[in-house]
Amino acid sequence: MTAVEDLLSFLGASPSPYHAVESVADRLERAGFVEVDLGDSWVGGGRSFVRRGGAIVAWADRDMAPETPFRIVGAHTDSPNLRVKPEPDLGVLGWRQVGVEVYGGALWNSWLDRDLGLSGRVVMSDGDGLVERLLLVDRPLARVPQLAIHLDRDVNGQGLKLNAQNHLTPVWGTGAVSPGDFARFVATELDADPDAIRGWDLMFHDLTPPTLLGRDRELIASARLDNLLSCWAGTEAITAAAGTDRTNPGGGAVPVLCLFDHEEVGSTSATGADGALLSQILERSVAARDGSRDHFLRACPDSVCASVDMAHATHPNHPERHDPNHFVTIGAGPVVKLNANQRYATEASTHAVLVEACRRAEVPVQVFVSRNDQPCGSTIGPVTAARLGIPTVDVGVAQLSMHSARELCGAEDPLHLTASLTEFLRG
Repeated sequence: MTAVEDLLSFLGASPSPYHAVESVADRLERAGFVEVDLGDSWVGGGRSFVRRGGAIVAWADRDMAPETPFRIVGAHTDSPNLRVKPEPDLGVLGWRQVGVEVYGGALWNSWLDRDLGLSGRVVMSDGDGLVERLLLVDRPLARVPQLAIHLDRDVNGQGLKLNAQNHLTPVWGTGAVSPGDFARFVATELDADPDAIRGWDLMFHDLTPPTLLGRDRELIASARLDNLLSCWAGTEAITAAAGTDRTNPGGGAVPVLCLFDHEEVGSTSATGADGALLSQILERSVAARDGSRDHFLRACPDSVCASVDMAHATHPNHPERHDPNHFVTIGAGPVVKLNANQRYATEASTHAVLVEACRRAEVPVQVFVSRNDQPCGSTIGPVTAARLGIPTVDVGVAQLSMHSARELCGAEDPLHLTASLTEFLRG
């Protein structure tokens, strides 16, 4: 299997943040990383990872002194989508529907007329306590039907207008609505008792598989490129940088991978970048190497974080939306993102670190800056830098159709990103 085929497989296997964490954990274990529990005592000097909900953190600290600085690759596992409400059983005019809440800044129109599957996690009682089960229904289950053009004659000229409450509710059958219908369906899929269900974090996903696209198959079309592509690249990079059981990880830094949840809704959560998860794990990893809080605080100033999230390629049909001196091209390497108003955390010193990593990896690098009259988005970069006091660079792969149910990027760029992140983690 080629690296690009492996990426496509990862994207297809990770329709929810919880499945993404499962996929990453499996890859880390195959690379010799050992899962540790947040509630246990830790012993340093190896390759470890922790997972919590939709977040996962991995690090390799064999033979590292407690004050050794960190090289951190951060990304996020969540993507904009349609999340199932707690009381989802709806219906009107003979249609059975599922109530949803829009998660993040989704391009609403991209979710219309797509065959949708269902994924996420379900919390259940097993008699002795609560257990968490992953759910994956990877077959056509629901659809958000668009209004026919005969009933909206101006849609092509004046634009599609949608109300999130009224117009994005999927249909999944016909007939009378019965309370508890959705819960019974979920229980059947899990071969469980519906009365055992205590809650869920479930979401719909587009069923079109990830694929290579283009005359020469030089493009990737897929759901969730933002930001599972970065999760894949970071996982590949840390497994390469950590070496084998017989070698020290990296060079003069502890390589760390942190994949957060909830970036698309602001990162303020127990598993988001604006929470305490990463700082607690880093400090505990220092303590596991017989270090103190002072060692941890001494390690931070010389550490560097790469906030890895997708970047806007210059759109061929809308070039006027981009800064004319900072066009970003598909296939031209990782994109360093800068913003003077700190929507991105890149500064001159961290920009230089990333450019040097690209030079060592022998891959090209480019720069993104927004137009002054076109505000940019943000990433985990600024909140991670503020939380930890660690200098940070924002970088990612160029793409089109960001936040669509179906996104587009170049097939070579993920490989360039992985190579540069590997060199970055090696310090």
